[in-house]
Amino acid sequence: MKQLFDELSYSVSKLTTQKYSTSFSLGILALKPSIRSAIYAIYGYVRLADEIVDSFHDYDKEKLLNRLKTETENALQEGISLNPILQSFQQTVNEYQIEKKLIDQFLHSMEMDLQKIDYNSELYKEYIFGSAEVVGLMCLQVFTEGNKEKYDELKPYAMKLGSAFQKINFLRDLKDDYQILGRTYFPNIDMVVFDNVVKAQIEKEIEEEFKMALIGIKKLPNSAMFGVYLAYKYYLSLFKKIKRKSYKEILNSRIRVANSEKAVVAFKSYVRYKAAYL
Repeated sequence: MKQLFDELSYSVSKLTTQKYSTSFSLGILALKPSIRSAIYAIYGYVRLADEIVDSFHDYDKEKLLNRLKTETENALQEGISLNPILQSFQQTVNEYQIEKKLIDQFLHSMEMDLQKIDYNSELYKEYIFGSAEVVGLMCLQVFTEGNKEKYDELKPYAMKLGSAFQKINFLRDLKDDYQILGRTYFPNIDMVVFDNVVKAQIEKEIEEEFKMALIGIKKLPNSAMFGVYLAYKYYLSLFKKIKRKSYKEILNSRIRVANSEKAVVAFKSYVRYKAAYL
């Protein structure tokens, strides 16, 4: 029965999310049960593409990414894929009418990761839009469940939240991106002269985006509000740890939030949410 394969497919996407991100996994658990599988499916697909460009160093990454692009096109057109992650993703895309251009833009940013790029302001914005903001918009189409008016209203806020998350990831992963993958995303920054002043400028951008994103979170449907707020609070706790570190520390280590700290964040976030004090 195809139903069994569909269930398996969503289970694989869920397991992928849990394996790679405790923060997002816990955030998804706080969503309404009926929309959780769709968000697992989106994360699983995004993670698959990320792994190709970030981890598969002993393989032809360009060939693998092109294969994923072709298989994505086929899955969306045919409504089936033998790849469980792609199967759950295509079902989610078709069920929630996720715009194809969002997927194309995401894959374009993944292609950018395969190139040696000196990022200027325009390329930086282009990469963040495709790698993070459109992922937020995919999730938003699930959260708003076909309400176009609500989607359009919340779209700018979802993009800001995705951008803030991505910039925090850039700071957190600065050591590996620069030393292992040879990437620097921040525009017009020479890593040789990266210092606390430059770090503070980036952090100011993130703070402004977080402020705007929180406005949108408060306007989300109840089915999604706490889950997104929880993910926001997890990233905010990571951001605060990064802010307390010097530029030398983030260049030489990957900053993490321990699971015990996440448990405290989750409890405090739930109390604030129930008290309607976000």
